[in-house]
Amino acid sequence: MEALAERIRMIIVREEPRLRAITPAAAVAPRASGKWCIAQILGHLVDSAANNHQRFVRGQLVDRLTFPGYAQNEWVSVQDYAREPWGDLIGLWVALNQHLAHVVEGIPAAARTHGCIILAADGTPGPSMSLEALVADYLRHMEHHLTQI
Repeated sequence: MEALAERIRMIIVREEPRLRAITPAAAVAPRASGKWCIAQILGHLVDSAANNHQRFVRGQLVDRLTFPGYAQNEWVSVQDYAREPWGDLIGLWVALNQHLAHVVEGIPAAARTHGCIILAADGTPGPSMSLEALVADYLRHMEHHLTQI
């Protein structure tokens, strides 16, 4: 898990300056009809970090756990990330991921194989995966959205 924690830290080091170089106006500029602006994408990554924090902690406590999914479009809409101060949003994303790296680093070997199922927004269960695979999936998801920015 140490390698996964280090990847989170490396992403923060790589991406924070790049995000801070984006002007607030550019962060809220529409990208295309029906697409999230940059601030909304980063807000989605904040939501992902917050949801996965729960999963990474709770997943260590029991052998098998099913987690609720979340309606990502509705979460982004309700939180109105395009009106959040851009610097504050970046700071929140950085802080959440620094904490996640700390949590991931501390996951004991015995908990890495705990089974995790995430429900889709409609309640349909997704495939079972280990806690370690869930952390790796979080990283893939984060990298995917960071390439959109």
